[in-house]
Amino acid sequence: MSVNQVQPKLIIHGGAGSSLKSKGGVDAVRQSLYKVVEEVYLLLMAGATASAAVVSACHMLEDDPRFNAGTGSVLQSDGQIRMSASLMDGESQRFSGVINVSRVQHPIELAQALQTSADRVLSDFGAMELIRELQVPVYNPMIEIRLQEWLQERDENFIKEAAGVIAEQELVEPSKAGVGTIGVVALDGQGNLAAGTSTGGKGFERIGRVSDSAMPAGNYATQKAAISCTGIGEDIIDECLAARIVVRVTDGLSLAQAFERSFGEAYHHRRDFGAIGIDATGAIAFGKTSEVLLSAFHTGEKIGDTLEWTGDTLTGFVS
Repeated sequence: MSVNQVQPKLIIHGGAGSSLKSKGGVDAVRQSLYKVVEEVYLLLMAGATASAAVVSACHMLEDDPRFNAGTGSVLQSDGQIRMSASLMDGESQRFSGVINVSRVQHPIELAQALQTSADRVLSDFGAMELIRELQVPVYNPMIEIRLQEWLQERDENFIKEAAGVIAEQELVEPSKAGVGTIGVVALDGQGNLAAGTSTGGKGFERIGRVSDSAMPAGNYATQKAAISCTGIGEDIIDECLAARIVVRVTDGLSLAQAFERSFGEAYHHRRDFGAIGIDATGAIAFGKTSEVLLSAFHTGEKIGDTLEWTGDTLTGFVS
């Protein structure tokens, strides 16, 4: 590493929720997350930009049916899958995303393609036009367990509160290890930051509902800090969580202080979510008001995770 380079940092998440019931489930999720962290960190060490690393990691997580993004996305109330994703490059401070897009394997790639567009956030019809322009192959992201969940809910007349479906992380067995929005934050060797977030939604929701994952409330990055959020999207939007944390860092708080203040407020407001972040110094932070945050990180010296973090504090910090 040259004298002008910084140590790359990486943190990813696969959702936030209420419980981890099985050690087998924990091990399975840890294996999934560590595989992504290890492979993408090698890209950063080889010179990949933060944005490229974020897209690569999101790509891998979207391919893992364990998580609610890309393959394995949950179904909405009408039995259709509609996904959302966004990418924000901290160096250019440029946000791009797609909302409620269907029949595509990697929504994050559409967000990446829009980084250089004059129109950088597209909803369903516009995103479908983009898919045709890019000649992206048609893909069905549905898996059997998601279909069976929807059929069961339909038989019960959708009596569950929709917001509780994706927040719940019942990792009962590795093959049914739960679902969750995915997100990635990276600092590259040139000191640039980026954040990406992708989701299949919260499940059984009203048609047309928009996730925080395609908003700066849930995914935001500047040259000072980058944040990706997960959990109940409406709670994240109400707190404008990702942007709020970044603004606090910009205004002079450390990343740890910004997380502590933001999650303290969120706990007082009875929010249900989590977030991950990195600042320009390379500090890594994470927070949750839910019981569980499915997250893993690479500092350049070690790999760690938050899968069994059950402490009294709402936030954690790795320098």
